Amino acid sequence: MDQAKIGAGLFVFLALPPVANFMESVMVIHMHMQMPLLVVAGLLMAPFVQKRFPRIFEEWNPTGIPGILLFALITCYWLLPRAMDEALTYPGMEIFKFASLPFLAGIPLCDSWRKLGGTGQKWVVGFFAAVFMGMGLLYIFAPVRLCNNYLKIDQLTLGWGFVLTSVGMLVYLLYRALVNPAEYE
Repeated sequence: MDQAKIGAGLFVFLALPPVANFMESVMVIHMHMQMPLLVVAGLLMAPFVQKRFPRIFEEWNPTGIPGILLFALITCYWLLPRAMDEALTYPGMEIFKFASLPFLAGIPLCDSWRKLGGTGQKWVVGFFAAVFMGMGLLYIFAPVRLCNNYLKIDQLTLGWGFVLTSVGMLVYLLYRALVNPAEYE
């Protein structure tokens, strides 16, 4: 229960107008800090929601695959430059961001992660490593600004952030494959 309170507190903190405005004023903070923290808020609130509505998770997500697909869909949507722009331009999209990332990405991720097992987890990390590398290269090498609300230098910084995150994920996968892989299965 305390974990759920921390998650709810984090969610409320991130939704405070001064905090949200500050985090959205810098592109890399918007994408690499605010959005992941919203997912973390959902992860922290997930045990409370799972206890409150156990049948939903048992019937809807017995293997973890539907939850991970929902997590991937929501996460990949918010990687799009247009989605980031619309979240800053339209209040309805801002509300959707604050609702979808914790409740449609964070909670399903928490419910699905253990159910997937080691092999499924590696596939998810590998998928996102590839997606992040692709998005990073897109943001770095695009000849024009992709987000109207940010400068080109912000776009380059975000792109390199994606590339470094992808490299970190690949190092993690390599570590799991080479250092006592039976421990992770």
